[in-house]
Amino acid sequence: MTEDSRADRRSPVGEPVVRADPEVTGERAAEAVGFDPDDPESVAEAAETVARFAAGDVGDEDHVLMLRGAAACAALVRGVGSYKAAAERAGEEVSVAFIRKWARVHDLPQAIRRQVARGAIAPSAAKHIARLGGTDRYLLAWATIDGDLTVREVRSVASAVNDGTDVETAVREVGVELGRLDVFVPLDTYVELRRRASNRNVEPGTVVAEALERYFGE
Repeated sequence: MTEDSRADRRSPVGEPVVRADPEVTGERAAEAVGFDPDDPESVAEAAETVARFAAGDVGDEDHVLMLRGAAACAALVRGVGSYKAAAERAGEEVSVAFIRKWARVHDLPQAIRRQVARGAIAPSAAKHIARLGGTDRYLLAWATIDGDLTVREVRSVASAVNDGTDVETAVREVGVELGRLDVFVPLDTYVELRRRASNRNVEPGTVVAEALERYFGE
């Protein structure tokens, strides 16, 4: 099966989990629209949404509507069976490449899409993050936030990784050291963290990493 005909989208496209979460989108959560690829009327609505989306009715600054457009693309692909059929259903002005790019954005892990909805990652940057797979997607997404990367820098890193460069090296080229994270903790915790690290002759990050490994393993 060629990439242009793939319809086995991984992320659910029914309930708008991220867009409908008021902790992420505030009052706009009430505006969230879901698309059901098994419902012909919903597929038709998705096609109309994609057509408007492709026509440029939504600016990159409106992260929530951009995610709605991505969900519509994914639902349309699943509903009609392929990228090519989805583009044809959406109208002559909609390309296969457009459908594929934005359907992939919808397929990004929820943790990343939440950052898109919050405005921490631009939708146009998310398109390039979505070009990667597995853990690399997370690494580039978090580097985008921690390093305040531009869309051009995100695109450069994604291209380098797809050309065979490991993500750590590619991200370092744009000035970001993966794994480095600034955090604020209560002063009592700060004193105790520093005390324990000093007594063990290790860096505070070592103590934090060990504590997080135990926490995540519970």
